[in-house]
Amino acid sequence: MGMKRINQKSKSSGNLRHDVDSLDLYKKHGFDKLLPQMTSLTKDQLKGELKKRGLKITGTKNELLQRLGNVMASVKKKAEIFNSSQINGNTRKPNSRMINSQQRKGEERVEREKIVIWRRPIQTTTFFLRELNYTRIAFAEKAKKYRASLIISVLLIVLFFILLHTNGPHQFYFQLVRGKAVWCLYWLGLGVLSSVGLGTGLHTFLLYLGPHIASVTLAAYECGTLNFPEPPYPDEIICPDKSDPTWAPSIFNIMSKVRLEAMMWGVGTALGELPPYFMARAARMSGYDPDDKEDLKEFEELRKKKQNASTLSTLDRAKLFVEKLVEKVGFFGILACASIPNPLFDLAGITCGHFLVPFWTFFGATVLGKAVIKMHIQKMFVIIAFNETLVEKAVFILGYIPSIGHKLQEPFKAFLLRQKLRLHRRSEAEVPGDGNILASIFEKFVVVMVIYFVLSIVNSMAQSYYKRLCKERRNVKHKD
Repeated sequence: MGMKRINQKSKSSGNLRHDVDSLDLYKKHGFDKLLPQMTSLTKDQLKGELKKRGLKITGTKNELLQRLGNVMASVKKKAEIFNSSQINGNTRKPNSRMINSQQRKGEERVEREKIVIWRRPIQTTTFFLRELNYTRIAFAEKAKKYRASLIISVLLIVLFFILLHTNGPHQFYFQLVRGKAVWCLYWLGLGVLSSVGLGTGLHTFLLYLGPHIASVTLAAYECGTLNFPEPPYPDEIICPDKSDPTWAPSIFNIMSKVRLEAMMWGVGTALGELPPYFMARAARMSGYDPDDKEDLKEFEELRKKKQNASTLSTLDRAKLFVEKLVEKVGFFGILACASIPNPLFDLAGITCGHFLVPFWTFFGATVLGKAVIKMHIQKMFVIIAFNETLVEKAVFILGYIPSIGHKLQEPFKAFLLRQKLRLHRRSEAEVPGDGNILASIFEKFVVVMVIYFVLSIVNSMAQSYYKRLCKERRNVKHKD
């Protein structure tokens, strides 16, 4: 294509001008159109692009892709520096407009953090409703682009509901499919809620899946079997009249009983990691200002701290280890991080997007790690912890706590007794003895967590609207 080579080690203004001229030449020859298509290039095509730029062409496809992406980001950054600076010999003086812009963004960020429902309820609610309306309009515009697919989907859903409410031999299979589909979607949605928002999501394993596995475990040992009558299972657990020896209570049988919901929850948590991945990937491909990407802020700050190792905390070092593992090892590094329950995987999606890790490498490793390996570890832990013998021993040990031991024992004993009575009742019988204090506390805790999660969504959307408002104002001033 007749392109000039990029000297990545260039530090002088002359070389910087050369890089900017090279960027202009790349755009002239369609290089800017190459950026979004980089991941679809074959290994030979990537080698060709690297060879044109005088770069090393050995390595795996992922390594070639990262090498080319690093060059693109370097050139784009130098072009931005050249356009926003005054160059005198080897000294670059920052433009006053650039300084003012950075100060303004800092002030806007401080102001944006104050827009929360408990500090500015009226403004936050107003901005939330406006952002909600903006999202609705944007969704409608996007739906128009996929009109045919949308119409087909609606027709299929309508057809399904017509057949569902029409009598016939198909009803048995439709009811079976509907029950399983609703059950799977329920746990899939809870999984997404758990991982969305970089750690601010609703921790649905502790609130829903963990208690569900625990209740199945306790019921299995109390009933002596796992063949609970369906219905009412899984909505209600009742001991069957006859025990099936093939479903005798054991760790592996209990794991099999809850495998579907656990794996669906795990797939949901993997889906929740996709938005940060796509955001970081798009930002890396197009070039970006970290101040305009709040979700990438932590990642950028961590990379800055990396330059001065003495300022790194233990948590920062652990995060950098995860980043290095994902970057260097690839699929198996992502698999290892996703398979071990840890709070450091939040940045994995951003890291993979930043280093242009292919989608199926990232998503495949994340699903395999979270939905298969990690879920079996968590299931086994809950099942062992809620073994009937261990639970009774734990309640017995509570009695040894001075002064308050017996007071703590009573609500736990009442809770376990009530659960056993529930298991042995007939399906049409009423639930015996409501009003246990432990159940009441847990229900209130779940309500508080859900309310906090909803408020965090309101705050986030209100801040997004304010951020968009500030950006529009800057664009208007820039045009003037």
